[in-house]
Amino acid sequence: MPSSPGPGAVDPRLLRAFLTVAEELHFTRAAARLYVAQQALSRDIRRLERDLKADLFVRNTRRVALTADGERLLPYARRVLEAQDALLAEFGRAADDGQRPLLVDVNSPGLVGERILPRARELAPDCELMARFESGLTGAAAELLAGRLDASFGRFAGLDPAIRARLEQQPVRYEPMAILLPEDHPLADLDVVPLDALAGESVYAGAGNPRTPEWTDLARQLFEGRGIEIAPPAPLAVGTREFQRIMAKTRNPVLAAVDFPAMPKSICKPLVDPVPLSPVSLVWRRGLVHPGMEALRAAAAELAEAEGWLRRPAGAWIPATDELIMSQCT
Repeated sequence: MPSSPGPGAVDPRLLRAFLTVAEELHFTRAAARLYVAQQALSRDIRRLERDLKADLFVRNTRRVALTADGERLLPYARRVLEAQDALLAEFGRAADDGQRPLLVDVNSPGLVGERILPRARELAPDCELMARFESGLTGAAAELLAGRLDASFGRFAGLDPAIRARLEQQPVRYEPMAILLPEDHPLADLDVVPLDALAGESVYAGAGNPRTPEWTDLARQLFEGRGIEIAPPAPLAVGTREFQRIMAKTRNPVLAAVDFPAMPKSICKPLVDPVPLSPVSLVWRRGLVHPGMEALRAAAAELAEAEGWLRRPAGAWIPATDELIMSQCT
């Protein structure tokens, strides 16, 4: 029987699996980030351990932790993957002359990304810019790093720092937040909804959705100390009808952005006192060079200036970390 190939034959894909588990210390979350089955991820880790002749993780039913060998491998894995990303970006420059479509996640219809995309197409008429709907920057980031998506929009500060290090961002909008209410909810007749009026409510903010933890985290910070609970996970609904059906069943208000698309039997009201802001950035893979990407950045900057998207209302609420990261324009 042939012996193990040893470290000289380590597959970078296995190193990426290792790095993701090391960052998450949770196989289920790591598998969701990589868009693979948990069993497949476990097999990849076992194969890497076999190739390196080392145990990399201590695993039991309650926790996952790096072993000493795992800690030793971590900086090497990061350097190898950074070098691989740089190599792919560099050798993709010459060939990426705009003939390949640029795949742009606009998240949901009616939001910032879908408003920017038509202007970018006008600025780069010879490029094909294709819309995608990934719904959540965490989910989109995995696609960006895997090369299956080129750009997305969302809360950059909500990503893991190790993920942010492999992406670039351009602040686009401080988007006022809103609350989506059943049309017969007691607050539905108000023109605007003060945050204090939601005290005692259980508000849906994407809890349990592996694609949108950055949104749930933003809600958690907003609700803290205000007597507002985050609603428990609901089945992931795809499409307007399914979303409306699940929300009608739970009857929970939904935290949203002011431009959230209209939903049957629901009404969207701006939140005030203070006005909470959802920071939105244009995000893309570090090293990506494509004329469509340049047009997308130019369109985002143009609309942000024309619409005043980066001007914040006096007294508005935004987490300090988000404020700092939004000031760090690429």
